[in-house]
Amino acid sequence: MASFIIEGGHPLSGTIEPQGAKNEALQVLGATLLTDEPIRIDNIPNILDINNLILLLEDVGVNVTRHGQGSYTFQANNIDLKYLHSEEYLNRCASLRGSILLIGPLLTRFGRATIAKPGGDKIGRRRMDTHFMGMQALGASFHYDEEADIYEIASEQRLRGTYMLLDEASVTGTANIIMAAVLAEGTTTIYNAACEPYIQQLCHLLCQMGAHITGIGSNLLTIEGVESLHGAQHRILPDMIEVGSFIGIGALCGHGLTIRNVGLHHLGIIPDAFRRLGVQIEERGDDLYIPGPQQYTIESFIDGSFMTLSDAPWPGLTPDLLSILLVVATQAKGSVLFHQKMFESRLFFVDKLIDMGAQIILCDPHRAVVVGHDRNTQLRGRRMASPDIRAGIALLMAAMSAEGTSRIDNVEQIDRGYEDIEQRLNALGARITRI
Repeated sequence: MASFIIEGGHPLSGTIEPQGAKNEALQVLGATLLTDEPIRIDNIPNILDINNLILLLEDVGVNVTRHGQGSYTFQANNIDLKYLHSEEYLNRCASLRGSILLIGPLLTRFGRATIAKPGGDKIGRRRMDTHFMGMQALGASFHYDEEADIYEIASEQRLRGTYMLLDEASVTGTANIIMAAVLAEGTTTIYNAACEPYIQQLCHLLCQMGAHITGIGSNLLTIEGVESLHGAQHRILPDMIEVGSFIGIGALCGHGLTIRNVGLHHLGIIPDAFRRLGVQIEERGDDLYIPGPQQYTIESFIDGSFMTLSDAPWPGLTPDLLSILLVVATQAKGSVLFHQKMFESRLFFVDKLIDMGAQIILCDPHRAVVVGHDRNTQLRGRRMASPDIRAGIALLMAAMSAEGTSRIDNVEQIDRGYEDIEQRLNALGARITRI
């Protein structure tokens, strides 16, 4: 297990560029299973979860060619269907949540998919009903082996298009159903579909491959099934969660930080969420500049009521950024309520911030009130462990702004979502050592 030793209090300045989007990469990698022709994907992030999924695709029989940093071609023309039922495959699925995105492509192309209950962040229940209910609506049969924790889904004939109203706007559930529907017979209509930029990007790739999808960018998608798909080329967007993380770092620790090539039109309300905390952000073409050092004051609503930041399906605020926003608020002037609606365990990391001296009231598993220090009191260095990717980067931010030295254990969680993070931050002036 690796750890970070962080010497806090060093100002960060310079230029940094976000990696390719992790969540988009997971989806489009699954889409490579939908054809036996080559699919080239550029700007793939070099992070643990993505690398593990690429290795899993190779073991399944996908021919993977690396052209350079972040650039690969995938050709699924020799899939080992027996391996898909092996104990090794199921064990690897159990440790990688992204493996759930193989179900739709495998089912629609080969008629069967088996997967163990996927792993991932420990942030509360992350049910998969939407995935399987969507597949059943398309005509597949579903079986769950409770003792072995294995899901089996199969169809003896080609999937059939249908109308479905999703019980929740699940991003990965929507992605899986889209990938299953593109090769189904007839028309599939998905209402209450997730419409994040990552879903839009998946749809654009599939259309390049020959799929017929309308309503892209809305929560009502119509998919006319085709007999087969062909090769294509695709470039992954900048990771908006990493962009948000760097905005937070710039506000908390920055002395002038430029974030390059952020894909500004795909960020939605993310910059405005930081502005509600009083953070200054300048838009310079497709770059963002975070001036610093900053004294920032939390806004009130127009009627003067208490500021609340809460997560919501796109185009609302992504839940992945609430941890970062919460840490930024610890040094603001004013108070703010954070309402994490989607996951009941994601705010539990705040006890570590409280140990560092932050003024936070954890009201219940979903709500926390932060009373900002207004830069009058620094956080104190502590030893802690990273419970998940986003809490891990939030704790790293807190440690970089703190007085003294901190240690964060279990930083493999951070590695799952952030590429070479300590090297990139050290280039800006941070003092982070991996041990």
